[in-house]
Amino acid sequence: VKPNWVKGMREAGLPEDEVQDICERIMASHSPWKESTFPGLLGNVVSGRISNYFDLGGINCTSDAACASSFSALSQGLNELYMGTSDVVLVGGADTNNDTFLFVSFSKTPALSPTHDCRPFSDKADGMVLGEGIGMLAIKRLDDAERDGDQIYAVIRGIGASSDGKGSSIYAPVAKGQAVALRRCYEAASYSPETVELVEAHGTATRAGDKVEIEALTNVFGNETERKDKQWCALGSVKSQIGHTKSAA
Repeated sequence: VKPNWVKGMREAGLPEDEVQDICERIMASHSPWKESTFPGLLGNVVSGRISNYFDLGGINCTSDAACASSFSALSQGLNELYMGTSDVVLVGGADTNNDTFLFVSFSKTPALSPTHDCRPFSDKADGMVLGEGIGMLAIKRLDDAERDGDQIYAVIRGIGASSDGKGSSIYAPVAKGQAVALRRCYEAASYSPETVELVEAHGTATRAGDKVEIEALTNVFGNETERKDKQWCALGSVKSQIGHTKSAA
């Protein structure tokens, strides 16, 4: 960055002593680089510090799957339990990085709501609102949790994942790919979507994203079940309450 500052000021005709003085003043306003700077640059330092603090001996890593990062972490954690390489796993998502650069980036996508009103699945939806969040889970095999007398808040019966494959754009989701993830999830859970009463959806309130998500849900819930009634399952998105928390979504 400094070479660009110097170049600009020299081209503007500032004398060299002023150029250097201004650069020093700007640099002095930045936070000094130190060891604690690394978590913001090298994400795995965060998980490493958690393992260090709690004296944990299992694998520690960070997962970057964009808005699915927390589910990706959960999938990895479940695999640790399935394989028997860990007995307790801490998984979660954290995103507290709503800085100017991020707002500029999302506005160029464009995905942000110009009205600042997040309305998932509405015909008036015009984009998302950014949020921040941190969520953590401690997961164990059910038999172990019951044996140890743990407070059990939920039981995870299955998880499904997929990618869209080749498409027109990285920002253009494909219903076919999302439907694959749903089918894999319910197959792993060993029950049909026709028994589900609530779906907490991604629901970004972007027109392309909501349309594709509804299409995928309709294909799996509406076209692949035996139920004749078409309104047995509620649809929600917490993003309308707290905004899109990105990697912690």
